[in-house]
Amino acid sequence: MCPNLMSRVNHVPKIDKIVLNCGIGEAAQNAKGLDAAMNDLALIAGQRPVKTRARNSIATFKIREGQPLGIAVTLRGNVMFSFLDRLINLGLPRTRDFQGVSTSSFDGHGNYSIGIREQGVFPEIKFDLSGKPRGMDVCISTTANTDQEAQKMLALMGMPFREGGGGSATGLPKKKKLKAHHFDPKAKGKSSRRR
Repeated sequence: MCPNLMSRVNHVPKIDKIVLNCGIGEAAQNAKGLDAAMNDLALIAGQRPVKTRARNSIATFKIREGQPLGIAVTLRGNVMFSFLDRLINLGLPRTRDFQGVSTSSFDGHGNYSIGIREQGVFPEIKFDLSGKPRGMDVCISTTANTDQEAQKMLALMGMPFREGGGGSATGLPKKKKLKAHHFDPKAKGKSSRRR
């Protein structure tokens, strides 16, 4: 048997890295706002974030080249699994009106993205100390080849996927439920007469 085929048979997907990023918006002009955002993300991630800077100047949006636009942190190893555990067991259940995460946020290559509206769902962030509520994006990068493999792996790790809603990871569109008047040939004639 070919060694490449053997490794494919026994391949088990795993999480490669988790990237957290947060746009800082108007805090780019305010040094205190930028430092507060960096401190909050450092508390959540357990690792110091880096500033992401503009590559080009865009006059319409008042953006200059090199100006900080956001902050990002890449997690790997034990820090990554610690964050994922806190996200699944503490962060997501504390979000308002939480009914599960959508299954339609896979990118087609086994990577999954979640948007969190408020960082205050994490217990490290104190509500009284945080000023304006900030959101953040969580991108989970896996070694899975398909979205189905990645979804199954994340579900086994405890990711609370929404039951029956939010699209499907199979990529097939949901079928539209047909009503009784769609099958009645007389109803077609009636609808054309009404016009």
